[in-house]
Amino acid sequence: MADIDGQAKIWLVVKPEVGLLWLLGGVAFTAVLVHAVLLANTKWFPNYIEGKAKVAIEHVIPHA
Repeated sequence: MADIDGQAKIWLVVKPEVGLLWLLGGVAFTAVLVHAVLLANTKWFPNYIEGKAKVAIEHVIPHA
C-alpha cells in the first residue's frame, strides 16, 4: 500500500510503540474528561446514566 499523502513519515520521527500509546491514551483521557464534566455540570446526565431519563422526559412533555 503506497503512502499517497506522506502520513507515514511521522513514524520516522516517533516510534509507533510510543506514538500509538500517546494517541490511544489521549483518546481515553478525553473521553473520561468529557464524562466527568457532564456529571459535574448537569442535572440530567446522572439520571440518564442511572436509567431515570424517562421520568425527566415526562416532566418536559406533559400528557395531552
